[in-house]
Amino acid sequence: MTRNLSEMNDNGEYPRAYVYRRIVSAKLFIDEHFGEKIDLDNISDEAFFSKFHFIRIFTNCYNKTPHQYLSFVRIEKAKLLLKTGMPAALACYAVGFESVSSFTGLFKRVTGQTPSAFRITHGERSASIAREPLKFIPNCFAEKNGWRKVGQ
Repeated sequence: MTRNLSEMNDNGEYPRAYVYRRIVSAKLFIDEHFGEKIDLDNISDEAFFSKFHFIRIFTNCYNKTPHQYLSFVRIEKAKLLLKTGMPAALACYAVGFESVSSFTGLFKRVTGQTPSAFRITHGERSASIAREPLKFIPNCFAEKNGWRKVGQ
């Protein structure tokens, strides 16, 4: 973990741009490696900060702790996988969770549905869109394009 001393200003501090570049680098690390077994040590090392300093700066920048952001990314990626019809257990492991029960609990807390219910609901919605696509298009847009007559 080496620091570029040429980046320091006269007060021995790093300019904000340098600090933000390091924090963004850590965020991108999370975005790219969310499915792997990563922890605060891995992420803070990516930013070249101590864990506690890193948590403070990251939270100030993103309004989430690094752990909260990692969980957020994993849940968002899991939602995408569940929408493809992937079973909940496979989605859990694919996005980096090690326990189906903790994944299910967090997923339900965040989305209001269990992963399986989310997958079923999305499947039903997709089938409904395939059957009646005009139900999902605003009337004004459908009328403008001649897909539906005015007042229908």
